Amino acid sequence: MVKISRTVEVSDSIIVDTDPETAYDAVTDVTQMGRWSPENTGAVVPEPGRPPYPGMTFVGSNRRGPMRWHTGCTVTVAERPSRFVFEVRRWGLWKPSLPVAVATWEYRFERVAEGTRITEAWYDDRTGWPDTPALWFDRVATGKRGFAEFQKGNIRRTLKRLKRELETAPRP
Repeated sequence: MVKISRTVEVSDSIIVDTDPETAYDAVTDVTQMGRWSPENTGAVVPEPGRPPYPGMTFVGSNRRGPMRWHTGCTVTVAERPSRFVFEVRRWGLWKPSLPVAVATWEYRFERVAEGTRITEAWYDDRTGWPDTPALWFDRVATGKRGFAEFQKGNIRRTLKRLKRELETAPRP
């Protein structure tokens, strides 16, 4: 068993002046995530327009600087309007062909007086990686001390962009 002392979970929240259903529907349309994420550029889903469901798979497209890659993801929780979770279990440059537990992403939507509290969480699923090689890889891949530090910044930027878009979108 590998002993892990590195940070393997980070999350952040933001209050958005919208209802949980609208926030949930925006985030769970994974084809649109590239509008908010500093790293994700979108996704391909098997049935465009269909709401997500547990077991649904999709391919995420990502970019960091000149590096581009694809991830194979599986939705594990789709509870409208409160919670959405997916696991990243495949990775590849042109297509996600390498089976590897990368991460789990979770989004929670909670009604509050000001609208909706959206919480985004990242979990490092590389539990088989010892700390030292993982941290070396992380430093090369992200320029930060570890993926947790890197993802904390990505989550903050994603939430701020999502808030800006949802609060300026025309309302019915």
